[in-house]
Amino acid sequence: GQRGEDEEHHSLETFTFYLSEPLSKERVEAFSDGVYAIVATLLILDICEDNVPDPREVEEKFHGSLLEALSEYGPNYLAYFGSFVTIGLLWFVHHSLFLYVTKATRLMGLLNILSLAFIGGLPLAYQLTSEFAEKSHNEIEAIQVSCVITFFASIFQFAIWTTALLNEEETLHAFARYGGKEHAFMFAKLALYPCVSLGAFFLTCLLSEFSTAIFHLMQIVIPFAFLALRIFVRISLTAIKSVKSLSRRKVVLLEEEEACLSPNETLS
Repeated sequence: GQRGEDEEHHSLETFTFYLSEPLSKERVEAFSDGVYAIVATLLILDICEDNVPDPREVEEKFHGSLLEALSEYGPNYLAYFGSFVTIGLLWFVHHSLFLYVTKATRLMGLLNILSLAFIGGLPLAYQLTSEFAEKSHNEIEAIQVSCVITFFASIFQFAIWTTALLNEEETLHAFARYGGKEHAFMFAKLALYPCVSLGAFFLTCLLSEFSTAIFHLMQIVIPFAFLALRIFVRISLTAIKSVKSLSRRKVVLLEEEEACLSPNETLS
């Protein structure tokens, strides 16, 4: 019995050590950049293949007006731009994350693979939301599938940062550690997409008028949310620092007043 417990304890230590072994950060970034580039290329190929009007159709149906023919594909172009913005911002968050990661581990690499697996599903999300553009039950389900894909792609990025925080002295730059200059903004940045995708998912359950057009407009607006988030975090941190400095000044003034008082006045 004792031998079995020792072997089990040894296997757990080996497993933990295996996950915490270092991994080449450069190869993780290179592989991730390749996946993001391929996914973005697939989106471009999809929109070029299926959403270009036929010249004969332009002449007969739209009287030679190319712009009028292109306007018929408006929902598809909106879906493309919304999906491309999502891919671009998720890559930006990934880049910002690994900018502050000083050492990658195998567990972080595994979480990164899981995130990339859902990143690869974003062209599927584009196809679904562009195909079911009319108001129907299938349209709502297509939006929900897109929200689920985006949520898991971003939540695994958040998990990478959480894993790095567990051993922050070895894996994170001082700026991104707890109490560091960029810690609060990194938390807000990595939590934004999971919160937005969950919010959009629940909106599809509550609002019957929620459509793919609204969903893709939300995707396009998110870059401005990133900017507003940055400003909000900076203002909040400045306000917290000013409040702390004021409280410290009050404490110092009280200590100086007590030091100036005579012993009798202090007792009274």
